[in-house]
Amino acid sequence: MSPTGTNDSGTNGPGASALSNAISRRHVLQLFGIAGVGAAGIGSLTACSPSDPNSDEAGDKSGNKEFHGAYPYQLPPKGHYNLAAGVTEGIQQQSPYLDLIYPSGGMYYWADKKWEYMMAESSSLDAAANTYTMKLRSGLTWSDGSPVTAKDVVDTFNLRWLMRQQDWTFLSDVKAQDDTTVLFTIGTPSTVLERYILRAPILPSSVYGEWATKAEAMRKANTSLDSAEGKKLNGDFQKLRPENPVVSGPFNYDPKTMTNAQMTLVKNDKGLFADKIAFSKVVLYNGETSDITPVVMNKDVDYATHGFAVASEKTFQQNGFRILRPPVYSGPSLVFNYTTHPELADARVRQAIAYVLDRNENGTVALGESGKPCKFMAGFSDILVPDWITDADQKKLQAYEKDLDKATQLLQAAGWKKSGDKWTTSAGKPAAYDIKFPTEFADWNPAATNAADQLNKFGFNITKRGITFTQLNPDVLAGKFDIAIQGWGASNHPHPYFAFVQDLYTFNYVIAANSGGKGMNFPLKQTTSAGPIDLKAVVDKSAQGLNVDEQKKNITAAAMAFNELLPIIPLWERYGNNPALEGTRVAKFPADDDPILKNAPYADNFVIMGMYSGKVAPA
Repeated sequence: MSPTGTNDSGTNGPGASALSNAISRRHVLQLFGIAGVGAAGIGSLTACSPSDPNSDEAGDKSGNKEFHGAYPYQLPPKGHYNLAAGVTEGIQQQSPYLDLIYPSGGMYYWADKKWEYMMAESSSLDAAANTYTMKLRSGLTWSDGSPVTAKDVVDTFNLRWLMRQQDWTFLSDVKAQDDTTVLFTIGTPSTVLERYILRAPILPSSVYGEWATKAEAMRKANTSLDSAEGKKLNGDFQKLRPENPVVSGPFNYDPKTMTNAQMTLVKNDKGLFADKIAFSKVVLYNGETSDITPVVMNKDVDYATHGFAVASEKTFQQNGFRILRPPVYSGPSLVFNYTTHPELADARVRQAIAYVLDRNENGTVALGESGKPCKFMAGFSDILVPDWITDADQKKLQAYEKDLDKATQLLQAAGWKKSGDKWTTSAGKPAAYDIKFPTEFADWNPAATNAADQLNKFGFNITKRGITFTQLNPDVLAGKFDIAIQGWGASNHPHPYFAFVQDLYTFNYVIAANSGGKGMNFPLKQTTSAGPIDLKAVVDKSAQGLNVDEQKKNITAAAMAFNELLPIIPLWERYGNNPALEGTRVAKFPADDDPILKNAPYADNFVIMGMYSGKVAPA
């Protein structure tokens, strides 16, 4: 799997190596825990990268302290510096390292359910007034020396409206009260809105202000983004290509040294908490798992989040690496094209496919002990199900353990027939499908191959189509696929709403509209054994209001429907198999029993948080 999380979100194929850029899979919660933890401290994310042969163990000859990481990217002009949410191919846009370049209001401790304020100094909810206030730290500056102000935050959120981001499901307005105070007006109260507000990277008005002003005018005039005017502004903005990054974080890009093989993030002394971070450089090496594996083998990497092959993981351990296994809260799934293959719209067919697959075998083949089959098949992480679904309702969820007899019965009930040893559909056509998967992902690649082999053995005719990982997302969004491997669940935050957005919206017509496609085109108005259900309404309601008990009812309804309908089929839940090298450039990483390792590595990464707090420091 890619270094990005699943949720998480990117896709490329064979031979892309370091020349290709990642569209991360991670894409994409919490209650209003208004009280933040404190002022300084979070950690740095996963990374891996070869050291400069001219450098000493902890840094270069001048005494620079380097952290070495890895994350795929494409060189400019394809990889670019328009890092607004929703714009594709922004350089390091999906990367956890973005928190070191464009910090957000805060980062979250998943186990403790508390915020660590970053750009923000404080925040507060006024439930009676339906407002949320974020107060910026005073004295923050951009790398060009200008102050960070509330206008930057307002402009950031107007651009998020332009790019159809989910925060505007709940917001109705945003405005600056003074230079450091931002007032968010809540149209639909939600316990997840705080997550959207505090985790949005804040962008500079000096670069984006003109577009934000146009977006705000359009929003206040109630102009639809689906109108000709709305589509034009959205499309034109996505073509914006800023040349000189203006950042607020402790590190900035160094375009002069950027190559196909690596990029260097250099210290921005004006940046947030720059004085608390002991590293002077972050070197990021480019590439997917096949590119980065030999770099790790050579001990030129400090920490990496790629999904490494089982054999590679064993070699890392023999070479002295620790293997950290944080839960990722997501994993790979089978996604179907309901436009070109209407026979797959019958839920019994998808249920049959689930019964055919030995998902324990699939996870073990793909990722060893870090690939764990889903027990609940609820559409969100098994770890979180007990927090939201009662024991009685959990027992109603079908586990879809391998049962070929049940699979046969379901296909026959759906009108499918077997001709010789091969299935034909209800329309009398061969059950022949391509399955697209990202060749470079060392976990998704074998997961797709194994799933295809199991289905073929049962009588399907599945052709494996490995493609470069940066092409998979665009193909799925455009509907250019039969079956594809894509992420289920979400690494964003532990509220199931985010997982359902990934499962039902991200590669469906809901969000595919941004790129002019329909994606899998699964209708969200469905009928289950419990009756009709509007999944979009239920999912949106699952995050609305401040009454958690009411949210649990909608989450349970969504989970029950997901479990029966299987609009996508989760294969397994991913845990990291992250190599961590201590004593060379980095002194140490969090202990295995440190609660911060409950943080999803692609959301509030514990290494990035450790860098900010000083707990992840040079050797």
